[in-house]
Amino acid sequence: MSKKLGAVPYQTIIGMIADGSIKGALESSVRPASLDLRLSDEFYRVDGIFLPRPGEKVRNILPEMGAVEHSLDYPLERGVTYLARLEESLELKEDIYGYSNPKSSTGRNDIHARVIADGVSRYDTTAPAGFSGELWLAIEPRSYPVRLKPGVSLSQIRFFNHDTRFNEEELMFYFERDQLLWHKGRPLSYNEINIKDDDGALILTAELEDALVGYECRGSGKVLDFSLKGHYQPEEFFQPLKSSKGTVLLKKDSFYIIRTKEAVRVPPHFSSEVVPMDERSGEFRTHYAGFFDPGWGWGENGEGKGRRGVLEIRPFSDVLLRDGQPVAKFRFEKMMEAPEANYDAMPDSNYNSKEEENLPRLSKHFKVPV
Repeated sequence: MSKKLGAVPYQTIIGMIADGSIKGALESSVRPASLDLRLSDEFYRVDGIFLPRPGEKVRNILPEMGAVEHSLDYPLERGVTYLARLEESLELKEDIYGYSNPKSSTGRNDIHARVIADGVSRYDTTAPAGFSGELWLAIEPRSYPVRLKPGVSLSQIRFFNHDTRFNEEELMFYFERDQLLWHKGRPLSYNEINIKDDDGALILTAELEDALVGYECRGSGKVLDFSLKGHYQPEEFFQPLKSSKGTVLLKKDSFYIIRTKEAVRVPPHFSSEVVPMDERSGEFRTHYAGFFDPGWGWGENGEGKGRRGVLEIRPFSDVLLRDGQPVAKFRFEKMMEAPEANYDAMPDSNYNSKEEENLPRLSKHFKVPV
């Protein structure tokens, strides 16, 4: 029997916790194809972050970062960098490696969060396979101060035993078979895609047809408490983003929430990730939160018609963004096997609400406009 290859599903992650490959984790933190990483109470304010050299432990280079202990009785200041030890540590088997990404709520609150692993000179990486060591999280609130508590999850990790990302031929086949992309309630054919990089990934575009298309934040001194769900009104931190004839002006150093024109459908046997667009697409960074779980937009039993992606944008200069302009790149990867529960079937999934809302969803900390 051939070995199953791809992204590690829910049930296998549970087994990794049980066998000690993942230490300090809770089973309640396991998602369909990822593990939520939790903050400990070991927190430092630092002058700056740099990556460890091979074999070098993060703890041993704290003095070089100018680390000063920070009490979570006080909020994290906007524009200041912090370093937190994560509760989870890893002792992976020789064929397993991992990559991390911020959670959706982290990205939608403009918090820059990157995992740093002992001896790994790359952010958000626990590779090569067989990694063993502590995990830390570099955190910088960019738009407003935030209050955090131990146990809060700002980042998540996905595990793999093989690279099974699609090439263009595979994308073409699965696109038609599994109806991966939808628009206005109908599946699109591969030939209807007008913008392609021919690298096995989908290019998604901006939805700017309506007068109100999203949210804008130019910065705030108000503190957002991460432990409060459904607590804040959007206008406490954001203002409506208005479109004029399908165009919006994005200002340098401001932060924006918009959504895609297309709806993505992720079957349970695939995982997916939004990857950074290259500089050919424009002078902005989109979507700081990257994982989309198996079952996103699939429905409980395959009846789903996809779900549009919510994107975070931070321009490097003033940008005129037009309706239908490329804003995100969506890459699929095969699962080792389908998870026991997919995203749309999980009752505690924060963003599996229906698509009828007039504006993209802010994070779970905000009330949904009526």
